[in-house]
Amino acid sequence: MSERLQPGDVAPDFTLPDADGNEVTLSAHKGRKVIVYFYPAALTPGCTKQACDFTDNLDLLADAGYDVIGVSPDKPEKLAKFREQESLRVTLVGDPDKTVLETYGAFGEKKLYGKTVVGVIRSTVVVDEEGRVERALYNVKATGHVAKIIKDLGV
Repeated sequence: MSERLQPGDVAPDFTLPDADGNEVTLSAHKGRKVIVYFYPAALTPGCTKQACDFTDNLDLLADAGYDVIGVSPDKPEKLAKFREQESLRVTLVGDPDKTVLETYGAFGEKKLYGKTVVGVIRSTVVVDEEGRVERALYNVKATGHVAKIIKDLGV
């Protein structure tokens, strides 16, 4: 299991395909803050709620200097369907081999309905303009999380 990131760490750079198969690279966002959130699966109830919350608050976050990237182990085709079905405006990228999820400490053992399972740990990492971790939040809830981030960031 990967180590969890801590504030001050350099955010590991990544390049992953988005819903259209185009490459999205974290370091290309240098100079802006980036909220990178990790979620288990597109088209599931909790992940849909979270993605819709980010979409609903995207203009507010963008005006405050934040870009938003959602990462899941889904393939681009499923992400495209998710985006279309829910009218999502956040950038969704796929990490089918889970390399980035593991690098960010967002994949490993977690509790699910009282059982220990291995999977995606719903997490959010806020990266500053210089590419350093400003905040690293693990085991977050799908509902209410976006509102909490906005409040915590003072947006």
